[in-house]
Amino acid sequence: MRLFDLRDPLHALSLLTRIPAPVDHARAAERAAAAAWAWPLVGALVGALTGAALWLGLALGLPPLAAAAAALAASLTLTGAFHEDGLADCADGFGGGMDPARRLEIMLDSRVGTFGASALALALLAKAAFMAETAPALTVATFAASGAVSRAVVPLIFRLGPQAKPGGMAATAGAPGWATVVAALAVGGAVGALALGWRSAGWMTAAALAAALATRAVARARIGGVTGDVLGAAQMAGELAALAALAALLSPE
Repeated sequence: MRLFDLRDPLHALSLLTRIPAPVDHARAAERAAAAAWAWPLVGALVGALTGAALWLGLALGLPPLAAAAAALAASLTLTGAFHEDGLADCADGFGGGMDPARRLEIMLDSRVGTFGASALALALLAKAAFMAETAPALTVATFAASGAVSRAVVPLIFRLGPQAKPGGMAATAGAPGWATVVAALAVGGAVGALALGWRSAGWMTAAALAAALATRAVARARIGGVTGDVLGAAQMAGELAALAALAALLSPE
């Protein structure tokens, strides 16, 4: 299999979003791990469109929180709540099971329980708060950067594993190689730097990486490793951490 493919951004788009992509979906599934270097590009696109929805809401005179709600709705529509579903499943499994086998069983249940609903509500509330406080001039760049860096760190979690169960997406797709992991981090950092500058991108990437690694550590303790849901939760945690880091940088001394 080729290390990099020019169609990988489209393969990544078909995996991570509901945006129609002109790809062979069987081929895209085969390239799921190898195309991980392009995940930050998809994150930047989703983030930019989300930021544009927020900017438009503010331009139309909506209160900041209402504009943030509209932007979140746009983001969830674009991705099909792909990462949010992983966060909710992890919260239900980690919080509700007494042993790793039972936790994995709960995570496979399509129903959302109390832990999952609470985690999802808190995550969306936090993201809406960051959106509402973002200066309109920085909106699109901010969320393009956070979308990129938060997806740039996920291939590393995928690579580090270990896989918690056979048969899931994280196991059947195969882990990305180290070259792909490094490329993803480089692409995410470059996108963040183009959007906000190297200093902001560096702090956001460091924060996202710390949050993603913490998510992996919790997953290893609770279920013995990583699943596709854990990767989704790592992205969500990384994005919130990246936004928090940027907010700290921008806050007045």
